Amino acid sequence: MHDRGWWCLAALSGAVTVMAGAFAAHALQGALPERLFGAFETGVRYQAWHTLAMLGVLAWRASRPMHGQYLVLGLWTTGMLLFSGSLYAMAFSGLGGLGMVTPFGGVLMIAGWLALALCALRARYDQSESGMT
Repeated sequence: MHDRGWWCLAALSGAVTVMAGAFAAHALQGALPERLFGAFETGVRYQAWHTLAMLGVLAWRASRPMHGQYLVLGLWTTGMLLFSGSLYAMAFSGLGGLGMVTPFGGVLMIAGWLALALCALRARYDQSESGMT
């Protein structure tokens, strides 16, 4: 996927985040058991933070494109789908077994942050190799 596609994906994720948050506040509160409502809110929160982080990587990419940035975006996107998506599905269906998927999404989001750290280190290394500081 090229940068325009990633920008669109981040924008769609942001829209879904706002819609899910509003839906939780206006339709789900009181309609779900507290545990499921809390799980839904956790999904919204993690999706929001990772959507903002995606925008940051895309902005960085606009000034300094690096291959590792796509890996970060892919890990976060897949992580959000598995983590937040499983929490949303669990809240709507009431099936606790869907929560088994959630940790895999969390691991992918963590891997995305670690990949981001490696990208940043690589960028710094590349600058020092070229005589820039």
